Amino acid sequence: MTTAPIRLANAPVSYGVFGDLSVEGASSPAELLMTMAEAGYEGSEIGPPGFFGTVDELTDAFASAGLTAVGAYVPLHTQGPDAVLARDLSRMEQTLTELLAVNPDAVVILADEGSDALLANPCHSPALGLDEDGWARLVDVVRDAVRRVEEVGLQPSFHSHIATFVEQPHEIERLLAETPVGLTYDVGHVVMGGGDALGSWRAWRDRVNHVHLKDVHLDVLRRAIAERRTDFDTWWADLCTPLGAGDLDLDGFVAALVADGYRGWAVVEQDRAPLTAADVERVVADQAANRAWASARLGALHPIARRL
Repeated sequence: MTTAPIRLANAPVSYGVFGDLSVEGASSPAELLMTMAEAGYEGSEIGPPGFFGTVDELTDAFASAGLTAVGAYVPLHTQGPDAVLARDLSRMEQTLTELLAVNPDAVVILADEGSDALLANPCHSPALGLDEDGWARLVDVVRDAVRRVEEVGLQPSFHSHIATFVEQPHEIERLLAETPVGLTYDVGHVVMGGGDALGSWRAWRDRVNHVHLKDVHLDVLRRAIAERRTDFDTWWADLCTPLGAGDLDLDGFVAALVADGYRGWAVVEQDRAPLTAADVERVVADQAANRAWASARLGALHPIARRL
């Protein structure tokens, strides 16, 4: 656990930024940060490498908005071809450079990237899980990534994720047992992977060094599984909902964060389809509402930020 008070951040994924996607034509990365600041958020994750442009443009955008860069998501094809994993690690090195420039206390959020078979089979059967050789490879990749992160002085964490090889509670537990990495507790992904929002939190909280707040319509996931849908990105865009409007016991979870003395960042993530110009007003309003929902339950953390 960290020692700072709970602080609220957002992330580019709440504006539909995944992988190499941008918001070109709808907004700019710097403008997104300003909307977060106006809503009262204190920080944001930085998105994929290069999302803000150069390192100088990245640091200028966060400084202008008065926000802290809290971390970055780093996907790793732990079971993919060596050339693909090498590309992932190269992109991670770019992310490390960006984080060191903008906030050397940020969290590097490692994640398995799964496979095409898992994208079509979320909540996978044991037959699609890793065998012993696969686990050995995953553990080696994570340990190597942790070493690279710690060597430059940043803090590593790991994000379990639906439709990957670290999705379900027994997979998360094995990862925690076999690696030293901290855990990014994304309550939405934990529940979708078969965990319990409160029970899993209590089991793993001593390893948690980052938190993602997410609410979801579980029936969207259930239909995708039942219909064996292969268009993951399409149905995923309909899954997340504003905080408090979905099926998770977020009130209970946030109460547990406070009662158990969690100290650190709580990052709102309302994953959505890529942003268009027609979406901007509604998405900005959704993120302001998410901040209001979370801050009301965490207490009056900080005043609403003014435009800087």
